[in-house]
Amino acid sequence: MPKPYNITALDIGSGSVKLVSVLKRRGDSDFEILGYLEEPSLGIRRGVVINASQVSDTISSLVRKLEDKSKKKIGGIYANIGGGHINSVCSRGLVSVSRADQKISREDIYRVIQAAQTFPLPSNKEIIEVFPKDFIVDGGNSIKEAVGMQGVRLEADVLAICGFSPYLNNLKKSILTSGLEINCLIPTPLASSKAVLTPREKELGVCVLDIGSGTSSMSVFEEGSLIHTAVFPVGSGHITNDIAVCLKTDIDTAEKIKIEFGALRESGASEKRNRKNEKKIKIEGEDNVSFSKKTLNDIIEARVSEIFDLTNKELKKISKQGQLPAGVVLTGGGAKILGIRDFAKKELKLPIRIGTPVFLSEEKGRHQVFGLSDDPGHSTLYGLLIEAIEMEEDDIRDSGGGGGFWHKAKSLLRVFIP
Repeated sequence: MPKPYNITALDIGSGSVKLVSVLKRRGDSDFEILGYLEEPSLGIRRGVVINASQVSDTISSLVRKLEDKSKKKIGGIYANIGGGHINSVCSRGLVSVSRADQKISREDIYRVIQAAQTFPLPSNKEIIEVFPKDFIVDGGNSIKEAVGMQGVRLEADVLAICGFSPYLNNLKKSILTSGLEINCLIPTPLASSKAVLTPREKELGVCVLDIGSGTSSMSVFEEGSLIHTAVFPVGSGHITNDIAVCLKTDIDTAEKIKIEFGALRESGASEKRNRKNEKKIKIEGEDNVSFSKKTLNDIIEARVSEIFDLTNKELKKISKQGQLPAGVVLTGGGAKILGIRDFAKKELKLPIRIGTPVFLSEEKGRHQVFGLSDDPGHSTLYGLLIEAIEMEEDDIRDSGGGGGFWHKAKSLLRVFIP
């Protein structure tokens, strides 16, 4: 029987830091949760590590507790990269086919993707990851797979995900100082989309909008390829702050009010009827808070409208506003706000669904991971696990002598850890 191996994922968010460790057996589609822990974030603002020592202390605390719980040592981890400094850049590379018979090899694919990365970047920016979108052979039509075709000239259109180097270094420092090794760093928008999208949605055209605590991130797919990403410096934590300011209460009470009573406005006759019979809600505590449902809804609606306005602007940049057949998938903790699906339909003018994280496998299709809930707030963590498992399985196939070149090439395109 194949020997099981451990995988650990670390989701560093503005609201909380989550750590999960799983046990997986090679070739088996399922895996077992060894432990899951979560602690409030300290030293993180809008997805960016601003105090590496505080974040390192939080990670160290989680690691110690998880190791005690699972009775297994944690070494390398898969972590996310978040923050508004992340942006995407389209680029094209061009190379001559190297073989004498003019057949395009995987080495040619690797070379043309490297060539596509030679665009100018500010000195404080670096490429995090590169995604091929299309290949062009001898000036022909765009294709998805060029290996084995004949030609003289090979071009590649890619999407490069870039980030601010000082922020990336701060993130690496906080993880490495806690005594962990970094197996891979994955941009948050890509991790969450990994957990909530189906291949059909990616083919048709879809946007994933992950509403986190300090930021909201989006990724857009079409014809199976990633075509755009963006991160906005506003999230569900800002709704809590707005409630605290407007209702003149402390932040913990504001969060409680948001979770228990927060909702987006109803429409039509039901809204008018409810407004006529509206009563004030009272929250008992150190400071008694009294508010109407309409007041609370207006506070929430203003901030959610801002997030959707930013989403529409990004979709307009790539000529996809109102033009995605698979619509928008809402995920992240902010996707749990009551009524957000109908409100998003009105604001974004697209089909909307709430994306709960699932694990995809050929044997069982879409199924939940045993030991983790289907909370949309876990999407990034699920996505990190799925990406980690795919990379580990590629490594296993590579060590067995099976076509591991492409995995090696893909790994070279990721963040290098010194």
